[in-house]
Amino acid sequence: MGAIDIVCNLFTEQEIRLGQTGLDETFMAQVRIPEHMRRGVSIPDYIAKMDRAGIDRSLLIAVRAGDLNVKGSFEIPYARVAEVCAAHPDRFSGLAGVDPTRGMAQLRELEVAVKEHGFVGAHFYPHWFGLPPDHAKVYPIYAKCCELDIPIMMQVGHNLVYSRERRLPSVGRPICLDQVAIDFPELKLLGIHIGVPWTEEMISMAWKHDNIFIGGDAYAPKHWPQALVHYANTYGRHKVLWGTDWPVIDPERSVQEVAALGLRPESHAALMRDNALRIFNLPESGRTHGAPAGPAAPDPAGGRNPRNLFVDDSGKVYSRGGAANR
Repeated sequence: MGAIDIVCNLFTEQEIRLGQTGLDETFMAQVRIPEHMRRGVSIPDYIAKMDRAGIDRSLLIAVRAGDLNVKGSFEIPYARVAEVCAAHPDRFSGLAGVDPTRGMAQLRELEVAVKEHGFVGAHFYPHWFGLPPDHAKVYPIYAKCCELDIPIMMQVGHNLVYSRERRLPSVGRPICLDQVAIDFPELKLLGIHIGVPWTEEMISMAWKHDNIFIGGDAYAPKHWPQALVHYANTYGRHKVLWGTDWPVIDPERSVQEVAALGLRPESHAALMRDNALRIFNLPESGRTHGAPAGPAAPDPAGGRNPRNLFVDDSGKVYSRGGAANR
């Protein structure tokens, strides 16, 4: 069984030409994106990269980065991501970027994205809007996510200078998720980008709240803080999900570096696949192109799941159609 990348951006020639990446040449050089990739990577070429890395599915973000009335803001239309997902339904699922400045229009668009296009979650960039995660303007979006029964991920920690033309404040400290988790206990909240430089604060939020999770993305795994590696390998095994934030981190490199962390087989499987399946309610995949490098967890069902069962955080077993009551 292959990995699931929960944070992936479209980075084709089209997005670059239309100014829909938010990355300038200085930033791409800073994070060492190879020069031959800086003009974009086509969808077929990226799928080939996924195959080499042993990735079954990537979650593509229909990014909404700032109020479009402000210079330097941009978005990737929901329709663009829906089109790619429809063309490759076994490889990609959509995440709906959210813009708190759009009011009721945003709530209606989010519902369409989920109900009509099959998007599996929402995505929020606090720094692009200068709004911390616990700001009142974001609360209607959280309520709509609860109504739609989808998780929402958001960047926590500091943010870098992605473009010299638009320098953004770091407003997403992990502690901001504390009140949100209290007010929306049924909402799955993912703090992505591991919370640097407040990773231990992010871990404390995931440890405190059943409904807070951590996205291990945007930083090469060999540079992950030891506290996060320990948490993912032990008492937080069910709380950390792997991602790349492509094109920031190359998936082939990331998979190899996770394998080198020396995680227990069950922790490796949870990080790379199992937690994403559960939290995003994704379909199982029987793809055989490869598996992520690293320890393989034992499969008591012999690779089969005839009743399509999954386990929630309390240990209760469910089928996709409802509780299995076992």
